[in-house]
Amino acid sequence: MWFTYVLRSHVDNGYYIGFTGDIQKRIIEHQDGSVDSTKNRRPIELIYYEAYAEEAMARQRESKLKQFGSSYVGLLKRLGERS
Repeated sequence: MWFTYVLRSHVDNGYYIGFTGDIQKRIIEHQDGSVDSTKNRRPIELIYYEAYAEEAMARQRESKLKQFGSSYVGLLKRLGERS
């Protein structure tokens, strides 16, 4: 199983989008400062994830969300993060 996920930083209220094959382990890595891109943005929280059977599908979804277009905006609206 593969996952695309969204984290929210409590420091800057910004978001981080990623994908992984082990979501529990990856979230712990983000929370303990092992991930360079989020270590200065802690504390962070997992606000959303999607599960995929294939790695390619999770990578594709991550890529689509990182374009910060309608997919990204639509997801944040559904989550109540944006109006």
